[in-house]
Amino acid sequence: MKGSPSVSETTARPRIALLPLDDRPVNVRLPGDVAAVAGVVLDVPPADVLPSYRTAGDAAALGAWLLERAADPATVHVVVSIDMLLYGGLIASRTSDDTTREVLERLDVLREVRRRRPELPISAVSLVTRASNSYSAAEEPEYWAEHGKEIHALGGDAHRLLDESDVLPLAELTPVPAEIVSDYSTRRLRNHIVNLSTLALVEDATLDFLAITADDTAPFAAGSAEQVWLRHWMRMLPSGRNVLMYPGADEVGAALVARALAADAGVTASFSVACADAEGMTRIPPYENMSLAASASRQIRAAGATEVTEGGDVTLVLHAPDPARHDMFRGRPDEVDADAVAGTVALVRERLDAGEHVALADVRFPNGADEALVRALAEADLLGRLEAFGGWNTAGNTLGSVVAVAAAAVVGRASGRFDERAARIALLTRLLDDFAYQSVVRTDTGPSLFPDIYPMADDALVTMAERVIREELTALLESMLPADGVRIEELTLPWRRSFEIGLVLR
Repeated sequence: MKGSPSVSETTARPRIALLPLDDRPVNVRLPGDVAAVAGVVLDVPPADVLPSYRTAGDAAALGAWLLERAADPATVHVVVSIDMLLYGGLIASRTSDDTTREVLERLDVLREVRRRRPELPISAVSLVTRASNSYSAAEEPEYWAEHGKEIHALGGDAHRLLDESDVLPLAELTPVPAEIVSDYSTRRLRNHIVNLSTLALVEDATLDFLAITADDTAPFAAGSAEQVWLRHWMRMLPSGRNVLMYPGADEVGAALVARALAADAGVTASFSVACADAEGMTRIPPYENMSLAASASRQIRAAGATEVTEGGDVTLVLHAPDPARHDMFRGRPDEVDADAVAGTVALVRERLDAGEHVALADVRFPNGADEALVRALAEADLLGRLEAFGGWNTAGNTLGSVVAVAAAAVVGRASGRFDERAARIALLTRLLDDFAYQSVVRTDTGPSLFPDIYPMADDALVTMAERVIREELTALLESMLPADGVRIEELTLPWRRSFEIGLVLR
């Protein structure tokens, strides 16, 4: 994904076809980084058929592209986002008016892939629709700006009533107008029927693997209630035991690419999990509905790897969630937990000095790495020795991306295709994005670059923000990160907002 290989290289190397969740870098470039580490080519659809922010992708063209890639003998695995195939992307799954009948018919593309190439493995991910606890309509229906938190609360209250026999009048549950509740709930119902239908595709062997994931959820929420019903059918269907359901979204494409790499090479990576804060393993991270330990285990399995008590190919070190549930998006914590930082640094050093491959998942805060931890690791000269690093968005996002890169390295070494330069670029991309941008530049300079309303309409403001961010990231790359000759070739704001950047490194 970071360069165009020669004709001889691309014909000799296996290819994976990915239908991503949307067009953002974490869904397109991150899986490409994972494939590159193991020396494999990743194919994604052209930009003109992918979604662009709130504009849905071309569902018919996306299905046709998938059939075309599956027909190529060099394609060894197909990885599919059901949300992209059926709705045209993540935001479209929350906003589109396509009927249940229309979207279910699009599943026939997967049946046709199976008919044409019965031997070709198909891995898929389908999301449980979120209900953001906010008044932001940036990625939701327009009425979210007025009723978002109340709609979120309705889902939680309905979940608490799951075992009750009476159906209360709507007015007793929510002040949201009935027509808005109807629009929201019928779309959720459509998407839930899709998720149930994907279980049937596993049962009839159309799909080889299915992950059902949920982003921005809570222990009591509409999505958590739907997971109860999905889990029921996972118990009822014999193949349901092979389906993984866990918190996550934007990282799943990378995890399933890692799974495809492992399957093609016949390699199963093993992970030992370590955390300096044992109690932290039992915490439920913000925006999720299961413990850190359970989430890590599922992310490892999703990547086609196994979890072992000790002696794994990779040691996955977890920097445990902040007990106060601080969010980096809202600024730095008032006080640094020096003990937590010191404990994780000591653990990383101990495992590296023991000769282990260490991958670090910094899940201390959502939406950015623990700045104090990364600076301490840099001062100890440990960053460049890491196998992988992550500290972005939710704990699930971080875990899945770290596990995917580390698992790809194991596969690459075992198959003789390991690309050390690609591994360095994957590591630096996450350090630049998750630490340098999210935790430093966005926090310090971001307020002066970005207005409250987004996406930004003024091209000049976008260009200025990209230039300033690139300059500040370059300074951090050269002053404290293990650059090793790598530089920033391109920096973009793909959705013209502060939440994510697009990086191309050389």
